[in-house]
Amino acid sequence: MTPKTPFEFFDVTADVGFRAYGRNLEEAFENAARAVFDTITDMKRIKKQLSKRITIESEDEKALLYDWLTELLFIHDSEDLIFSQFQVKIRKEGLDRFVLEAEASGEEFDPTIHEIRDEVKAVTFHLMKIQREHGYTVQVILDT
Repeated sequence: MTPKTPFEFFDVTADVGFRAYGRNLEEAFENAARAVFDTITDMKRIKKQLSKRITIESEDEKALLYDWLTELLFIHDSEDLIFSQFQVKIRKEGLDRFVLEAEASGEEFDPTIHEIRDEVKAVTFHLMKIQREHGYTVQVILDT
């Protein structure tokens, strides 16, 4: 059974939790990134004016998810960019190395155009899950 939405939020005391879905792991990671930026602002107002290429290497899928979302937050914080479109490719190399190559598209944050929702301080490993059943579900809690 495929969910009707690419991601959904769930209640977590003082933080933001979400589950993102995908037919495959890449799509679930793309939708997780969308959930992060939907927490920050209204993604419908983000125009595709620039793209960033991102490469991440991690020892397992959970660490890869954490590192992916953390890198997006770092770019947001350091370059004041927001994204709404993501293309993710993931491959396994050897026994303990996962490589994510992605392109994130968006624009510079402009408070006169973009709604300010929550400030996301960090991605956490708390209750993080990656499940494969009728596609993929990833669960993440954001420190806000």
